[in-house]
Amino acid sequence: MSQIDALGAAFGSQTANSQASLANNFEMFLTLLTEQMKAQDPLNPLDSTEFVNQLVNFSSVEQEIRSNQNLESLISIQAASAQGAAVGFIGREATVASPNASLEDSSAEWTYIMPEDSQGTLVSIKDSNGRTVATFEGESTAGTHVFEWNGQDLSGNTVEDGIYTMEVSAVNADGDPMQPDILTTARVTGVDFSGSEVVVELNGLFVRLSSVRSLREAGAV
Repeated sequence: MSQIDALGAAFGSQTANSQASLANNFEMFLTLLTEQMKAQDPLNPLDSTEFVNQLVNFSSVEQEIRSNQNLESLISIQAASAQGAAVGFIGREATVASPNASLEDSSAEWTYIMPEDSQGTLVSIKDSNGRTVATFEGESTAGTHVFEWNGQDLSGNTVEDGIYTMEVSAVNADGDPMQPDILTTARVTGVDFSGSEVVVELNGLFVRLSSVRSLREAGAV
Protein backbone atom coordinates (compact mmCIF):
# COMPACT_ATOMS: atom_id res chain seq x y z
CA MET A 1 0.00 0.00 0.00
CA SER A 2 2.82 2.42 0.64
CA GLN A 3 3.91 2.01 -2.91
CA ILE A 4 0.38 2.65 -4.09
CA ASP A 5 0.09 5.80 -1.98
CA ALA A 6 3.50 6.97 -3.08
CA LEU A 7 2.63 6.38 -6.69
CA GLY A 8 -0.67 8.16 -6.22
CA ALA A 9 1.02 11.18 -4.66
CA ALA A 10 3.68 11.19 -7.32
CA PHE A 11 1.20 10.92 -10.16
CA GLY A 12 -1.00 13.57 -8.60
CA SER A 13 1.86 16.02 -8.37
CA GLN A 14 3.25 15.14 -11.77
CA THR A 15 -0.16 15.34 -13.41
CA ALA A 16 -0.91 18.76 -11.96
CA ASN A 17 2.49 20.07 -12.99
CA SER A 18 2.16 18.53 -16.43
CA GLN A 19 -1.25 20.11 -16.96
CA ALA A 20 0.03 23.55 -16.00
CA SER A 21 3.11 23.14 -18.17
CA LEU A 22 1.08 21.90 -21.11
CA ALA A 23 -1.35 24.80 -20.90
CA ASN A 24 1.49 27.33 -20.80
CA ASN A 25 3.34 25.69 -23.65
CA PHE A 26 0.23 25.40 -25.78
CA GLU A 27 -0.55 29.09 -25.37
CA MET A 28 3.03 29.92 -26.28
CA PHE A 29 2.83 27.59 -29.26
CA LEU A 30 -0.33 29.31 -30.54
CA THR A 31 1.22 32.74 -30.05
CA LEU A 32 4.35 31.77 -31.98
CA LEU A 33 2.28 30.11 -34.66
CA THR A 34 0.13 33.20 -35.08
CA GLU A 35 3.14 35.51 -35.25
CA GLN A 36 4.91 33.20 -37.68
CA MET A 37 1.89 33.10 -39.98
CA LYS A 38 1.63 36.89 -39.90
CA ALA A 39 5.27 37.26 -40.91
CA GLN A 40 5.44 34.55 -43.56
CA ASP A 41 6.27 35.31 -47.17
CA PRO A 42 3.12 34.86 -49.32
CA LEU A 43 5.33 33.59 -52.15
CA ASN A 44 7.08 31.08 -49.89
CA PRO A 45 4.55 29.97 -47.23
CA LEU A 46 5.59 27.87 -44.25
CA ASP A 47 5.32 24.12 -44.47
CA SER A 48 1.87 23.24 -43.12
CA THR A 49 3.02 19.67 -42.38
CA GLU A 50 5.30 20.93 -39.66
CA PHE A 51 2.39 22.69 -37.95
CA VAL A 52 0.33 19.52 -38.14
CA ASN A 53 3.15 17.46 -36.63
CA GLN A 54 3.49 19.86 -33.73
CA LEU A 55 -0.25 19.80 -33.10
CA VAL A 56 -0.14 16.00 -33.13
CA ASN A 57 2.67 16.03 -30.57
CA PHE A 58 0.66 18.30 -28.29
CA SER A 59 -2.31 16.02 -28.66
CA SER A 60 -0.18 12.99 -27.69
CA VAL A 61 1.07 14.71 -24.56
CA GLU A 62 -2.48 15.64 -23.63
CA GLN A 63 -3.57 12.02 -24.01
CA GLU A 64 -0.72 10.85 -21.77
CA ILE A 65 -1.74 13.29 -19.05
CA ARG A 66 -5.31 12.04 -19.24
CA SER A 67 -4.05 8.47 -18.94
CA ASN A 68 -2.14 9.46 -15.80
CA GLN A 69 -5.30 11.02 -14.39
CA ASN A 70 -7.21 7.79 -14.98
CA LEU A 71 -4.40 5.76 -13.40
CA GLU A 72 -4.41 8.11 -10.42
CA SER A 73 -8.14 7.51 -9.97
CA LEU A 74 -7.66 3.74 -10.14
CA ILE A 75 -4.92 3.88 -7.52
CA SER A 76 -7.17 5.90 -5.19
CA ILE A 77 -10.01 3.42 -5.64
CA GLN A 78 -7.68 0.48 -4.98
CA ALA A 79 -6.28 2.12 -1.83
CA ALA A 80 -9.78 2.82 -0.51
CA SER A 81 -10.80 -0.76 -1.25
CA ALA A 82 -7.79 -2.13 0.65
CA GLN A 83 -8.58 0.04 3.66
CA GLY A 84 -12.19 -1.10 3.67
CA ALA A 85 -11.09 -4.73 3.50
CA ALA A 86 -8.63 -4.23 6.36
CA VAL A 87 -11.40 -3.01 8.67
CA GLY A 88 -13.08 -6.40 8.17
CA PHE A 89 -9.96 -8.08 9.62
CA ILE A 90 -10.72 -6.86 13.15
CA GLY A 91 -11.78 -9.70 15.43
CA ARG A 92 -10.43 -12.40 13.11
CA GLU A 93 -7.30 -14.47 13.45
CA ALA A 94 -4.56 -13.55 11.04
CA THR A 95 -1.44 -15.50 10.19
CA VAL A 96 1.34 -13.11 9.31
CA ALA A 97 4.91 -13.44 8.14
CA SER A 98 6.79 -12.21 11.18
CA PRO A 99 9.37 -13.60 13.62
CA ASN A 100 7.74 -11.51 16.34
CA ALA A 101 4.88 -12.72 18.49
CA SER A 102 3.03 -11.41 21.48
CA LEU A 103 3.52 -13.33 24.74
CA GLU A 104 0.17 -13.11 26.49
CA ASP A 105 -0.63 -14.90 29.75
CA SER A 106 2.70 -16.76 29.40
CA SER A 107 1.80 -18.16 26.02
CA ALA A 108 3.16 -17.44 22.57
CA GLU A 109 3.12 -19.45 19.39
CA TRP A 110 5.06 -19.43 16.16
CA THR A 111 5.12 -21.57 13.04
CA TYR A 112 8.35 -22.16 11.17
CA ILE A 113 8.75 -23.87 7.83
CA MET A 114 11.90 -25.87 7.17
CA PRO A 115 12.71 -25.90 3.44
CA GLU A 116 14.64 -29.17 3.80
CA ASP A 117 16.02 -31.53 6.45
CA SER A 118 18.67 -30.06 8.71
CA GLN A 119 21.63 -31.53 10.57
CA GLY A 120 20.39 -29.71 13.66
CA THR A 121 18.00 -26.89 14.51
CA LEU A 122 18.24 -24.36 17.32
CA VAL A 123 15.27 -22.18 18.25
CA SER A 124 16.08 -18.99 20.14
CA ILE A 125 13.67 -16.57 21.77
CA LYS A 126 14.83 -12.97 22.20
CA ASP A 127 13.30 -10.05 24.03
CA SER A 128 12.79 -6.52 22.69
CA ASN A 129 16.41 -5.65 23.59
CA GLY A 130 17.77 -8.50 21.51
CA ARG A 131 18.78 -10.58 24.50
CA THR A 132 18.31 -14.33 24.26
CA VAL A 133 15.93 -15.43 27.00
CA ALA A 134 15.37 -19.05 25.97
CA THR A 135 16.70 -21.66 23.57
CA PHE A 136 15.29 -24.98 22.44
CA GLU A 137 16.16 -27.82 20.13
CA GLY A 138 13.99 -27.45 17.03
CA GLU A 139 12.64 -29.91 14.51
CA SER A 140 15.13 -31.11 11.91
CA THR A 141 12.74 -32.45 9.28
CA ALA A 142 11.51 -30.47 6.31
CA GLY A 143 8.01 -29.07 6.58
CA THR A 144 5.83 -26.95 8.84
CA HIS A 145 6.33 -27.02 12.60
CA VAL A 146 4.40 -25.26 15.35
CA PHE A 147 6.36 -24.01 18.36
CA GLU A 148 4.63 -23.03 21.59
CA TRP A 149 6.47 -21.14 24.31
CA ASN A 150 5.32 -20.97 27.92
CA GLY A 151 7.20 -17.75 28.64
CA GLN A 152 9.94 -19.36 30.77
CA ASP A 153 13.51 -18.18 30.34
CA LEU A 154 16.79 -20.12 30.53
CA SER A 155 16.58 -20.19 34.33
CA GLY A 156 12.99 -21.39 34.39
CA ASN A 157 11.61 -18.04 35.43
CA THR A 158 8.48 -16.67 33.84
CA VAL A 159 9.19 -13.52 31.85
CA GLU A 160 6.85 -10.59 31.42
CA ASP A 161 4.28 -10.54 28.67
CA GLY A 162 5.29 -8.57 25.61
CA ILE A 163 6.67 -8.91 22.12
CA TYR A 164 9.35 -11.58 21.61
CA THR A 165 11.29 -12.65 18.56
CA MET A 166 12.01 -16.16 17.35
CA GLU A 167 15.20 -17.05 15.53
CA VAL A 168 15.76 -20.44 13.90
CA SER A 169 19.32 -21.53 13.18
CA ALA A 170 19.75 -24.59 10.99
CA VAL A 171 22.11 -26.01 8.37
CA ASN A 172 21.32 -28.48 5.63
CA ALA A 173 23.13 -31.71 4.76
CA ASP A 174 25.82 -29.74 2.90
CA GLY A 175 26.44 -27.52 5.90
CA ASP A 176 24.82 -24.48 4.32
CA PRO A 177 22.69 -22.27 6.57
CA MET A 178 18.96 -22.26 5.95
CA GLN A 179 16.44 -19.49 6.44
CA PRO A 180 13.11 -21.01 7.47
CA ASP A 181 9.98 -18.89 7.04
CA ILE A 182 8.54 -17.85 10.40
CA LEU A 183 4.88 -17.04 10.92
CA THR A 184 2.72 -16.10 13.84
CA THR A 185 -1.03 -16.20 14.32
CA ALA A 186 -3.07 -13.88 16.52
CA ARG A 187 -6.38 -12.07 16.66
CA VAL A 188 -6.53 -8.76 14.85
CA THR A 189 -7.24 -6.02 17.37
CA GLY A 190 -7.00 -2.98 15.12
CA VAL A 191 -5.89 -1.41 11.87
CA ASP A 192 -4.01 1.84 11.34
CA PHE A 193 -4.46 4.03 8.26
CA SER A 194 -2.32 6.95 9.43
CA GLY A 195 0.81 5.89 7.54
CA SER A 196 1.51 5.37 3.89
CA GLU A 197 0.68 1.66 4.28
CA VAL A 198 -2.14 0.02 6.21
CA VAL A 199 -0.81 -1.52 9.44
CA VAL A 200 -2.56 -4.40 11.20
CA GLU A 201 -2.34 -4.76 14.99
CA LEU A 202 -2.34 -8.18 16.64
CA ASN A 203 -2.34 -7.86 20.42
CA GLY A 204 0.36 -5.21 20.43
CA LEU A 205 2.23 -6.57 17.43
CA PHE A 206 2.11 -4.25 14.42
CA VAL A 207 2.67 -5.63 10.93
CA ARG A 208 2.10 -4.39 7.42
CA LEU A 209 -1.05 -5.46 5.66
CA SER A 210 1.10 -7.09 2.99
CA SER A 211 2.50 -9.44 5.68
CA VAL A 212 -0.86 -11.11 6.21
CA ARG A 213 -0.74 -14.63 4.76
CA SER A 214 -4.19 -15.88 5.77
CA LEU A 215 -7.28 -14.92 7.72
CA ARG A 216 -9.96 -16.95 9.46
CA GLU A 217 -12.77 -16.57 11.94
CA ALA A 218 -11.53 -16.40 15.53
CA GLY A 219 -11.66 -19.82 17.17
CA ALA A 220 -12.13 -21.66 13.88
CA VAL A 221 -10.15 -24.89 13.58
